[in-house]
Amino acid sequence: MSQTKVLIIYTGGTIGMVEDATSGSLHPLDFNHLSTEVPELEKLPIDLDVTSISNPIDSSNVSPEVWLELVELIEKNYDAYHGFVILHGSDTMAYTSSALSFLLEHNQKPIIFTGSQLPIGKLRTDGKENLITAIEIAGDYEGGRPMVPEVAVYFEYALYRANRTKKISAEHFEAFQSPNYPLLAEAGVHIKYNRFAINNPSLDAPALFCRKSVCTDVASIKFFPGMRREVFHAVASLPNLKGLVIETFGSGNAPTELWLREELEELIKKDVVVVNITQCVSGKVIQEKYETGIHLERMGVIGGGNMTFEAAICKLMYLLACEELTTADVKSYLGQSIRGELS
Repeated sequence: MSQTKVLIIYTGGTIGMVEDATSGSLHPLDFNHLSTEVPELEKLPIDLDVTSISNPIDSSNVSPEVWLELVELIEKNYDAYHGFVILHGSDTMAYTSSALSFLLEHNQKPIIFTGSQLPIGKLRTDGKENLITAIEIAGDYEGGRPMVPEVAVYFEYALYRANRTKKISAEHFEAFQSPNYPLLAEAGVHIKYNRFAINNPSLDAPALFCRKSVCTDVASIKFFPGMRREVFHAVASLPNLKGLVIETFGSGNAPTELWLREELEELIKKDVVVVNITQCVSGKVIQEKYETGIHLERMGVIGGGNMTFEAAICKLMYLLACEELTTADVKSYLGQSIRGELS
């Protein structure tokens, strides 16, 4: 096929910083002159364009408004490009990429998130390799079809499904893991795609549909031994609360205290959707395994399987904003895989 086109979207973060040769201070890179900092890009057989969100920020300041701005940018440019690379700070990358995996319904193109642990202007930066390989993957087509037609995260030689990804290190270049799902690809001398793990939509799949809202009337509670009712109640009684993610022990177990049952029953009576995920890095919630999980199942708490926290909270925010869905619909979709986020 003819040369592919990739749009790079800059949101902020470490990868977009360069070091001043004189003072040693860091300042934002002028992405209009990206090839000056990364001359290797000139050798890629891919047409590149660069844009950015209106106000690039540190990823710790990323909000749902930024998610929706990215959705708008992708929708606007979807037909003009074969793939997209989103440069994003690593701290909240798993949240933003998970959110986009849900908001971009019927996506059939590579949308690859990447960033770095060291600024791209630093001598030992990991940013150059991350950027170059992310672009290669975003523009990699075979027989007219993309190799990775889904939202993914590329970091340190590994490509992960976005909504299976967690940041696990603030220190190492290998900053991410996908504890409950295999890698989509590994980059060595060649990029080795794990085709069995990649989502491939059918040729007659519907056109891209972009959701333009999320529900932020959600909260989360992480259980710990000795947690008092007042702590749980303070969160559960928030005004307008529509969804709650509870992080429980092991395979989805929580105390069988009477007060907890009363609090959860009150939430469910008010049509608040409660999702149960495990605090463990790997494994999944099986509420029917022990009595400490069975009592949650009986009350109507939704087992979140092996979803990451990032996927669970973003999926809940997405589903609750879909006006056509009833509470029963939201609960049903939470318990099943809709973007490969659980198995």
